[in-house]
Amino acid sequence: MKRIILLFVLLGTLQGFTQNFDLLIKNGKIIDGTGNSWYYGNIGIWNGKIYAIGKLEDARANRVLDAKGLVVAPGFIDVHAHIEGDEWDVPTADNFIYDGVTSVVTGNCGGSNIDIKSYFNRLDSIGMSLNVASLIGHNSVRREIMGDAQRDPKPDEQQKMELLVEQAMRDGAVGLSTGLIYVPGTYSKTPEVIGLGKAASKYNGVYASHIRNEGDHVTDAIEEAVNIGRQAGMPVQISHFKVTYKTNWGRSVSTVAQVDAARKEGIDVTMDQYPYIASSTTLDTTVPEWAFSGGRDSLYIRLDNPTLRTQIKKEMLESLKRKQLKDYSYAVIARYGPDDSYNGKSISEVNKLRGRKAKAEEEAETILELIKSGRVQMVYFSMNEDDIERIMKYPFTMTASDAGIAEFGKNMPHPRAYGTNARVLGKYVRERKVIGLEEAIRRMTSLPAQKFKFKDRGLLREGFVADIVVFDESEVADAATFENP
Repeated sequence: MKRIILLFVLLGTLQGFTQNFDLLIKNGKIIDGTGNSWYYGNIGIWNGKIYAIGKLEDARANRVLDAKGLVVAPGFIDVHAHIEGDEWDVPTADNFIYDGVTSVVTGNCGGSNIDIKSYFNRLDSIGMSLNVASLIGHNSVRREIMGDAQRDPKPDEQQKMELLVEQAMRDGAVGLSTGLIYVPGTYSKTPEVIGLGKAASKYNGVYASHIRNEGDHVTDAIEEAVNIGRQAGMPVQISHFKVTYKTNWGRSVSTVAQVDAARKEGIDVTMDQYPYIASSTTLDTTVPEWAFSGGRDSLYIRLDNPTLRTQIKKEMLESLKRKQLKDYSYAVIARYGPDDSYNGKSISEVNKLRGRKAKAEEEAETILELIKSGRVQMVYFSMNEDDIERIMKYPFTMTASDAGIAEFGKNMPHPRAYGTNARVLGKYVRERKVIGLEEAIRRMTSLPAQKFKFKDRGLLREGFVADIVVFDESEVADAATFENP
């Protein structure tokens, strides 16, 4: 991990220490990341590390930042990021930097680079602004060995997958991730994942899961994640913890209690959350999983079969009805390569633009046409503020964006790509007082550092790397909206 100092812009450090600090941050309101109360103090930084914290009355420095009236905190650690691919075009990762993030964990939801060592080498070569840790993704590993086959692995295939996981862990991966709603991970059974988990646990890896269901069957999905951790001997991180669709609103009472019960059993279960009522994933998730068996080419063949196409649409509409939704107006396009004029429009709006009637059946047909013409990234409005706040109050919930690197002014990404931490600090800490400021900072810093074993980050402590963020607690707020991210 590379060393950076962050003040919502990067501050370079100068070399050398002869009774001088490289940088002195003075008069700040220090929130050290432990969850303890703030205190006033000065921080002396030398050679990229925190050298001293205290009054430092006689300290001299090559650079001085007067943080009077401002909070000084550890740089934020985003444990659920998706930066694979975009980092080559935007190595500055400005959207993360502006949100106070200095470190990310990528490779989530089952998707990662297979060759972790080469991936880290490439990051070094482009001068990536963030500190980057990576999980090894189950979907990527499975596809490498089995393609998109809808079946259990043969014994030799299971062994090959486990060996890939072990190699990734030796090369520096911090754990195993799954995305059990995505092809091909959705075809896997629990024992397969436990086997891969055991391979990662040999190297003290974390099991991070986009669980199999976040709606009607969310409790079963949480239990599966907990059981994988239990059987594999791994800490568990449940990704973007939520309950989706109106039929399930309020179930966070039981799902949070479920996590708490697992912790009392002795299983290290934590979770992360982004503070928005909309999620973001691909349009593919509106289509029944069997339709993707064998991969996208197989899907396209099925869509050309009138009987199968009719069956796919029938199941899509049944799913819509179960969610108590009348149409697809809740689904908004974030990125559609073939026609960027669709970005920011709902499926219902796009359906109308294509000259179709305002009926769910017609909108389902529009969805299939869009999927066949390319991958479509979506925003789905499916959550409830009460659940968001209830989940946020749980002390083992981290704040994480579930975002990739976003270029300013391009596409219509979920606003979480720009404002996740600022939204928590502004809306939920200052305005709604859901949690306290010191506690919010702990969720963004030392809690994720402890979970992923980042030994010299996440706290303002002498000897730690000087990843630091400075902000005005009375003004910090998210500016990104769904209409104008």
